[in-house]
Amino acid sequence: MAKKVTLEELKSHKDSKSLWIAIHDSVYDVTKFLEEHPGGEEVLLEQAGGYATSAFEEVGHSTDAKELMKTYLIGTMAEDSKEPKRTQASSSLQSVPDESSWASWALPLVVALGATFAYRYFTGSSAATN
Repeated sequence: MAKKVTLEELKSHKDSKSLWIAIHDSVYDVTKFLEEHPGGEEVLLEQAGGYATSAFEEVGHSTDAKELMKTYLIGTMAEDSKEPKRTQASSSLQSVPDESSWASWALPLVVALGATFAYRYFTGSSAATN
């Protein structure tokens, strides 16, 4: 059975001698991984003893990295210590379209097509009258 880790216990492991982090409510002891971490040990030390889900997801770790994580898994957060869910304000920020959303390319495409048809219509009409 997986070890249940409280927030207080997680916070007590926040230095290079004993470094735990929580990602998606799973707890990892990454002490032995500090020197091997491709992003440098400072990145892990910044997250030490706390929730690192956002930082982990923002970087976009590879499938290999996610597979390697399993070797450092030591438990899960206790029910009363799970990572707080995002607030309504932060979730509404996520609904704002980003650069890759359809709205960022569809509107310019429609405008460009309209301009092309208008150009052809007016230049075609003036060429026929000459």
